[in-house]
Amino acid sequence: MTMGKLDRNVIALGLVSFFTDVSSEMIFPILPLFLNGILGVGKEIIGLIEGVADSISSLLDIFIGYFSDRQGRRKDYVIFGYGLSTVLKIGLVFATAWQHVLAIRGLERIGKSIRTSPRDAIIAESSDEKTRGQAFGLHRAMDTLGAIVGPIIAYVILKWFGETETGFRTVFVIAVIPAVLAVLTLLVLVREPKKETTKITKPNFWESLRMLDGRYKKFLAISCFFSLAYFSYALLIVRANDIGIKPEDVVLIYVFYNIIYALISVPIGKLSDRIGRKFVIAASFILYAVICLGFIVASQFWQVVLLFVLYAIFVAADESVNKAYISDISGNRIRGIALGAYNSAVGAAYLPASIIFGFLWVVFGVPFAFGAAAVVAIIAGILMLT
Repeated sequence: MTMGKLDRNVIALGLVSFFTDVSSEMIFPILPLFLNGILGVGKEIIGLIEGVADSISSLLDIFIGYFSDRQGRRKDYVIFGYGLSTVLKIGLVFATAWQHVLAIRGLERIGKSIRTSPRDAIIAESSDEKTRGQAFGLHRAMDTLGAIVGPIIAYVILKWFGETETGFRTVFVIAVIPAVLAVLTLLVLVREPKKETTKITKPNFWESLRMLDGRYKKFLAISCFFSLAYFSYALLIVRANDIGIKPEDVVLIYVFYNIIYALISVPIGKLSDRIGRKFVIAASFILYAVICLGFIVASQFWQVVLLFVLYAIFVAADESVNKAYISDISGNRIRGIALGAYNSAVGAAYLPASIIFGFLWVVFGVPFAFGAAAVVAIIAGILMLT
C-alpha cells in the first residue's frame, strides 16, 4: 500500500506531538517508580494519581471542542494547551510528596484536555475520508516516535546517575526542553484549516449535542463501558516490576513497546480505511482482554515483552481508529464537540477504572483485578460487533 498525500498541518502536528512525547515519555515510564521507590507511595495511591490525571486529561474536551467549532479558531486552543502543559512540567522537579505529584499531574493534564479536540479537528479537516485513518495513524506514529526517544534519554540519565533522587529529578529537568520545542513548532508551522466561505448559522452548545446521531451515541456508550476496564498504563509498569523486571529494563521494554506502536499505527489506520473501522475497534477490545489475562500468568521477561507488544497494537488502534470513526460520522460544524464529547466521556471513566482496579488488586489480588478487566473488554468487543 502506498502513502496518500497528507496535508502540511498533519505532518506539522505530528512533529509537535513528537517533541511533546519526547518530554512526556521521559517522565511517564519512571514516574510510578519515582513515586514507589523515592516517595514510598503504594499501588492504590499510584492508581489514584494516574486515574485523576487520565480523567482530567479529558475533562474540558467537550467544551473546548464546542467553542473551537463555534469560533472557528482551533489553533489558539492548541497553543494554549501545549503551553500550559509545558509550564507545569517544571513543577515535577520540585515535588517532594505524592500530593504535589497529584496536583501537578492533574493541572498539567488540563493542558492536554484543552488542546486535544481542536488538534484532532484540525487533523480531520486537513484530510478526507479516504485518508483520514492514515492521517490519524501518522499522527500517532510521530507521537510514538517521541515516546521511543524520550525513554531512551531517561534510561541513559538513570544509568549515569543511578536510580537515585538526583537521577529522577535530572530527567524531569531535561524533559522541559523538548516540550518548549513542541510549542515553537506549533507556532511556526501549523495553520488554521480553510473555512467555508458561505455564511452558516452556528448551533449553540445543546443544539450541537442534539446534532450527534444515533451511530455516534451507540459508539459512545460502548466506548464508555469499555473504558471501565481501561486502567492506567502505570499499573502495567508496576505489574512488570512486581514480576521481577528491573526499573531500567522496564524503561527498555517501554521503548520497544513504542517502537511497535510507531510501526503499526499507520498500517492499522490504513487497514480501517479499507475494511471498516468498527471491525478494527471491536478486535482491539478483544485483544485488550487477551493482554489482561496474559498479565495474570506472565512470569518471565519474554512474556512481559510479548504482552507489551500486543498492548502497543491495541493502543495504536484505540488512539487512531476511534477518532477517525468519529470524524467520519460528524460534519465540520460539530466535529470539535463530537471529538470532545467522546474524550470527556471516556475520560470520566478512567478515574473510577484506575481506582477500582488498584483497589481490586490490593484487596483481591492480580487474577481477580485483571480478570475483571478482561471480562468487561470482551463484552464491549461483542457489543461493538453486534
